[in-house]
Amino acid sequence: QVQLVESGGGSVQAGGSLRLSCALSGRTFAVYSMAWFRQAPGKEREFVSAIGWSGGSTYYSDSVKGRFTISRDNAKNTVFLQMNSLRPEDTAVYYCAADRRPKPSFVVASYDYWGQGTQVTVSS
Repeated sequence: QVQLVESGGGSVQAGGSLRLSCALSGRTFAVYSMAWFRQAPGKEREFVSAIGWSGGSTYYSDSVKGRFTISRDNAKNTVFLQMNSLRPEDTAVYYCAADRRPKPSFVVASYDYWGQGTQVTVSS
């Protein structure tokens, strides 16, 4: 059984930075594509960023491109999301997700495993 545990959320002012982490346990981390999604109050869960098995392929939504960086450490079974130049509109619960496909999907329904979520709040 795959388990995902996120950490690193918090409250920051606009322009600040946060680094989210997601640790996977229960299976071989290296054969999972990993992604971050977020969900703001009253809105649907949306794709933020994803990374393939080897870490060589990364993907970002237009709203975070150039500000967020996704990376993974297969030795530590962990994926990271470095978030810089944060804006109030980035406020949401951020979820980590895992999928067995080598190339990650941008679709919520494609992911089999989810973390519990971590709150990110950006004040103006």
